Amino acid sequence: MKRIALALIVGLSATVAQADEFDVVDYGIFQSIDPLAQRDEWGTTHQGRHVNATDFAPRYRWRWAYYFKAREQLLLDPAYVGSLQTALRRLGYYCGPVDGIFSAQVSDAIARLQNSYSMRVTGNLDNPVRRALHMP
Repeated sequence: MKRIALALIVGLSATVAQADEFDVVDYGIFQSIDPLAQRDEWGTTHQGRHVNATDFAPRYRWRWAYYFKAREQLLLDPAYVGSLQTALRRLGYYCGPVDGIFSAQVSDAIARLQNSYSMRVTGNLDNPVRRALHMP
């Protein structure tokens, strides 16, 4: 029994020693190329498995470009509204289609989000809602 335990310990230490010889190379394959992909506070992206019609809508190349747009401009952008619908669906507030149209269902989902996050309930897209959804 002691020989088996000793062999396991020696085998594990050899495996750890071999693992130290290799360097981990980050090729950037896990980085998102979509600037509107949902991100959490650590920068991790949350993209769904399903392809939506708005996934191929034209977008800005950089995420920070969306911070300088007015609310009305963002709501007319189908890519941004589709990303908003996906973020609300991921949190369980929206169950309609991801079509890039800001409808009454999206407004109701935002109102439910505002209610559960103890915000002033307006149903409009404002900065606290964008921060809660980790969107630009």
